Amino acid sequence: MSIGQLRHGPVDRYRRVVQVLVHHGFEHYVVDQLGLGHLLPISWGMLRGHRRPKSFTRGERLRLALEELGTTYIKLGQILSTRSDLLAPDLIAELSKLQNDVPPEPLSVVEAQITAELGKAPEALFTHFDPQPLGSASIGQVHAAKLLTGEEVVVKVRRSGVERLVEADLAVLMDLARLAQTRTAWGKVYDLPAMVHEFADTLRAELDYVREGRNAERIARNYSQDSNLRVPKIFWPYTTKRVLTMERIDGIKINDLAALDAAGIDRHKLAVKALRIVLKMILEDGFFHADPHPGNFLIGPRETIGLVDFGMVGSLDEQTRENLLHLLAAVVEHDIDRILDRMSALGIVGTTFQLDHLKQDLEHLISLYWGLPLKEMDTRRMLEEFMLMVRRRELSVPAHLVLMIKTLNMHEGLARQLDPEITLTDLVPPYVRQLAAKSYLPQRWGKRVLPAVLDLSQLMVTLPRRADRLLGQAERGTTSVSVRVQETEHVLDSLNRMVNRLILGILTASATIGIALLLQLLRASDLRSPIFEIVSALLAAGFLAAVTMALWLTLGILRRGHH
Repeated sequence: MSIGQLRHGPVDRYRRVVQVLVHHGFEHYVVDQLGLGHLLPISWGMLRGHRRPKSFTRGERLRLALEELGTTYIKLGQILSTRSDLLAPDLIAELSKLQNDVPPEPLSVVEAQITAELGKAPEALFTHFDPQPLGSASIGQVHAAKLLTGEEVVVKVRRSGVERLVEADLAVLMDLARLAQTRTAWGKVYDLPAMVHEFADTLRAELDYVREGRNAERIARNYSQDSNLRVPKIFWPYTTKRVLTMERIDGIKINDLAALDAAGIDRHKLAVKALRIVLKMILEDGFFHADPHPGNFLIGPRETIGLVDFGMVGSLDEQTRENLLHLLAAVVEHDIDRILDRMSALGIVGTTFQLDHLKQDLEHLISLYWGLPLKEMDTRRMLEEFMLMVRRRELSVPAHLVLMIKTLNMHEGLARQLDPEITLTDLVPPYVRQLAAKSYLPQRWGKRVLPAVLDLSQLMVTLPRRADRLLGQAERGTTSVSVRVQETEHVLDSLNRMVNRLILGILTASATIGIALLLQLLRASDLRSPIFEIVSALLAAGFLAAVTMALWLTLGILRRGHH
């Protein structure tokens, strides 16, 4: 792919991405597989294979590269750290360490951003605005402040220019994803452009502080009757897409065990509350906080939990939650066929020939835990082994389910820090029974019956007409069936490239021979004129271009053959 084909992002940014990846030892993917060596300076070719000390692991090199590339790639790494269905455990572990802390912007820049967004300078909006930020990340930074009405708040201010940089990087990522899909084996297994599109939606949502405020309010409504969870109030007159003002919540970080003990917090009760909260979010509400970092949980008196940072959330519709319920029931009953059916209903799919192997994997996984007391079941390990099986069998898993599994794993990890004896299996069965009972309530069925009746009546009206149209097409011989065999696409793509390269080689050889003969004829003639000199120069330039093209083709063939 040439620079002209990489047209969606700035060329300088492409060069920067390629150079950083090669610098950290990923030239095999960037140069050999993606064919982007032309974006490197010529001098880099002499240094190939000698970028990073061998003491760095693959995961460390990837983490360092993403940190060097900045905001978009750090966020990409953080999201990939949730995708245990895609990446190996060593990469997951290293990407989980990605740090998003960066030096804060100058106060003058922050004040200018607030003035531009809210129409007034900070001193006109707040009685106090702390010049030292509470925290600083690649997207924004947070300052403590006090409103004119006396409320203690925190003000999150987005960094200037970050949106423009993110959009440029997303364009680069999309082009690279499309390129990888056609040129790499793993690109043919996974829909990389769709994944980048999903990531772009997630990142743009994090850039929009209005959406984050609405996320917070939605969770607050879901827990309006529960005093165990505290969600900060959003002050909308002081909030825009680039500035978010919310109530300040103080407390002890959930992983500060010494401070919790000193404050007299019952850690077992706190662990139970934390797990019940996440189970309610996922199984009942279908809308959950998807960034369970310890710094986002602030513990107050009587084991109350203050929750902050609502940039990353997940959602599950009612049908998905019901399928999860049935999947859990099938696991309890050790019914492998029903498990496979529910996995398919949830969108966890693979190719048909994987079915027998998948059955064997599931039999083995369930047999490890079958008959064990709940206390002895390690839910976190079960989920991790399930995701390893998914990755090994190259199954496609919807991103929202992966995010849910990662969220559950992280919540159980936090709960086990508080109380090593607790597991999710202690609390899941009551929720399963509760949801099972709710699914058979008359009012739940009533909500479904009316839409089903409407759909059926519409089908009865349109079905005869559609059937008559289809039969008419069949009689006239105009019915066509479109069949797409995905397994042969990469073969056809390879053949297409081979034929194109062959044609280009023939044309290059023809041009080289033809130009050489013309040059020989001109030199043998006695004609001498300015036009003769110009024509000779043009033919000589064409000959050099043809030779260069031949060398380029030769190098390309050798490189592909070596790979």
